[in-house]
Amino acid sequence: MKEIIVSKDESNQRADKYLLKYFNKSSKSFLYKMLRKKRIKLNKKRIIGNEIIKANDVFQIYLSTETIQKFSNHSISKHVSITHKVIYEDDNILICNKPVGLLSQPNNSDSVSLVDEIITYLVNKGEYDPEATRGFRPGICNRLDRNTSGIVIAGKNIKSLQEINKLIANNKLDKHYMCIVKGILSTTNTIEGFLTKDGINNKVSISDNEDMGSYIKTIYKPLKIGKEYTLLDVKIVTGKSHQIRAHLSSIGHPLIGDYKYGDKKINDIFKDRYGLKHQLLHAYKIRFNIDDDGYLLYLDNKEFITDIHGRFKKIADTLFSH
Repeated sequence: MKEIIVSKDESNQRADKYLLKYFNKSSKSFLYKMLRKKRIKLNKKRIIGNEIIKANDVFQIYLSTETIQKFSNHSISKHVSITHKVIYEDDNILICNKPVGLLSQPNNSDSVSLVDEIITYLVNKGEYDPEATRGFRPGICNRLDRNTSGIVIAGKNIKSLQEINKLIANNKLDKHYMCIVKGILSTTNTIEGFLTKDGINNKVSISDNEDMGSYIKTIYKPLKIGKEYTLLDVKIVTGKSHQIRAHLSSIGHPLIGDYKYGDKKINDIFKDRYGLKHQLLHAYKIRFNIDDDGYLLYLDNKEFITDIHGRFKKIADTLFSH
């Protein structure tokens, strides 16, 4: 029998969530089978998995050493190069600028993700030891498409992850994007609709019919206006997959470089002229609106900005130089 003592950084989460992180090579079905058979207990009592664990709680694991080793391997599989830039960091959170082309989270391929980079970054700093803290893994709180750059927030501990996710769910974190769209938009406006996702083709559609999907709300404001294009500040009130790209396309103003929802003829021009192969979309600003007591109250009213750069800036400077 092996005992596992819950640390402070691993506390305040469901027992099954903790165990799935600890036994990171195990299937869910195996884990719940062990709970049913009382091969895994918490403080010497039978559990079903939805119990909230606290610091110094003790799991009793009635499995062989070989089985525990088989299902629990937390060595860093890959130390990766750091391509993101840190915008802000404290003991609880990390705010970084994700570059174009980098996945936000790991997928089933061997591609490096922002999460891989953050893990490597924290391990190198000595702030995270995957072997010592098996029931917690630093993670990101918001995701960006692979070819969308900009601000991503990561939690360094379980409480911070939970608090940031709660702020996002309660619309207490303003998220602003910058994009270049086809056509002229001269006034601030709010657009609403209902989004349906086609998981097979990884594409969404927008409708006015509330029975056709999830409600979405997007607010846009022109920053610069050119002869044929507009640089927009876009605030998403709801955060759905491809929301900005599909929503603006649905009103006739698709993003430049967006082959999935945009104008192929225009995109081909920008590809030939600037080598552009992805949508011009950058998550450039976040603002915390924490109006009650909380673990991250010190971030209230704080704003973080990361400007456009590289190819995006070059194109914007060219289109809006007058």
